[in-house]
Order: sequence, then C-alpha cells, then structure tokens
Amino acid sequence: MRVFALSDMHVDFDPNAQWVAALSRSDYQEDVLILAGDISDSIERFTECLDAFARRFRKVFFVPGNHDLWVVRDSAHMNSLDKFEQVKAVVQGCGASMEPELIDGVAIVPLFGWYDGSFGELGAELRAAWMDCRACRWPAGWSELEITQHFIGLNEGRRIGKGKVTISFSHFLPRIDLMPAFIPPLHRKIYPVLGSSRLEGLIREIRPDMHVYGHSHVNRDIVIDGVNYINNAFAYPHEERIAAKALRCIYQTGSARSPASGPKFSLSAY
Repeated sequence: MRVFALSDMHVDFDPNAQWVAALSRSDYQEDVLILAGDISDSIERFTECLDAFARRFRKVFFVPGNHDLWVVRDSAHMNSLDKFEQVKAVVQGCGASMEPELIDGVAIVPLFGWYDGSFGELGAELRAAWMDCRACRWPAGWSELEITQHFIGLNEGRRIGKGKVTISFSHFLPRIDLMPAFIPPLHRKIYPVLGSSRLEGLIREIRPDMHVYGHSHVNRDIVIDGVNYINNAFAYPHEERIAAKALRCIYQTGSARSPASGPKFSLSAY
C-alpha cells in the first residue's frame, strides 16, 4: 500500500478538473490518498472531484479548506457551518472519510482547523483583500478565534492509536516556520490567514511521523522538531513553474518514503 498526498486541487479551473478525470482508474486501487482541502466551493464540482478520486483509490481521506466552505454561490440562508455539513455528507456519500483510521498499520489522522491570528493580526487591509471575509458566512459576531475554536473542538474524541507510521493532516498550517525564509516581505502580509498554532498543539499530542498540510501553495518537505511536514499543492493552472502537478507518494508499506523534493514558492497562491 502506498500513501499519496495532495491538496489545493481548485477544480473550478478546467485544466485541474481534466487532470483528475484523466488519472488512472487502475494504478491506485490498493493505495490511500490524503487530500488536504480546497477542492471547490461549487458543491457540484466538489462532488465530481471527490467521487473521481474515491473511485480510483482504495481510500480517500479529506479535510475541507477555506474554499470548500465558501457560500458566495449558495443560498443566502446557508452559512459556512451549513456548508461544512453539506461537504461532510458528500464525503460520506462518496465513500471517502474525514475520520481517523488505522489502515494496514498506518494511522491516518485528519485535523480540522482555521486561522486565528496565531501568525499575526488580521488587520483592516487584509480583511478588505481576503476573499474569505466576503465568501464565508458565520454565526453573527463570530471572530476568527471563535471559528478556529469551533473547528479545533471537532477534533476532540477523534484520537486513534499510533500505527507503525502515523500521518496527521490539515488544510491549514500548524506553524508559521513552515514558510521558508526566502519569502519576500510583501508576500508575508497573508501570514495571519495561513493557520493556527492550536493545530501544532494537537500534532504534539498525536506525535505523528508526518504531517501533511495545504493552503500556502508553497510546496515543502521539511523535518521540524521530529515531524516531517509535507505540502504537495496542485495549485492554480498558471502555477506550473512552482507546482509539481502530480501525486506525491509519501509512504509505502515495507519501503522507505520517497525522497524529499525541493521547496517551491508560490507568489500567487490565493
């Protein structure tokens, strides 16, 4: 069994959706896919993409990203918590999972999250530019901290025993030092919306061998404090220069993990 990692499919873009449709229907039937969020805010495209992956892999594990919870194309009566429940129903209907599971000795642990100011203050300028502030709807008065606390709270009671290898994953970054030092100051303005240190707290409790994440479109493979952090974003069509546009095998039972790839930096990840 192989375990693959992928995130940020953004199948609203036809080339990305076409890549999924063209993926082999036979090569991955014994394998697992960790899909770390941001498929589409269109529930139709979301369903098509997740169903396509679920038909190609033995098991698909998923957590929603921020784009998946946008409601800008949905009824004015739907908020992003309703969208989360809709996404959850689609995941279950496709035979994918958002629950921890031990499979062939590999423990897979999905972690829900959001961003909460752990990596900097979400000021007025960023709020005006950040699409989530217009495309998501939350219960009246909820702050980013309350949103994050809600999603972090969903992880309670979802623990699983450690396997021979334990792999946790989230859409959002659990620590800001996953962003490489060469990021220009101009592009660090979006750091406040990248994730939450509360996720890192959960990771330290779980003590995984690897943690897969998405969201940043800055592809990395780096070991920090004993955990191998991996981001393999498919990203937007115009990001061909900085995205591998390929599945990434991160573990194979009975074999060493695939070699690390070099860090890739996205200038236009949002």
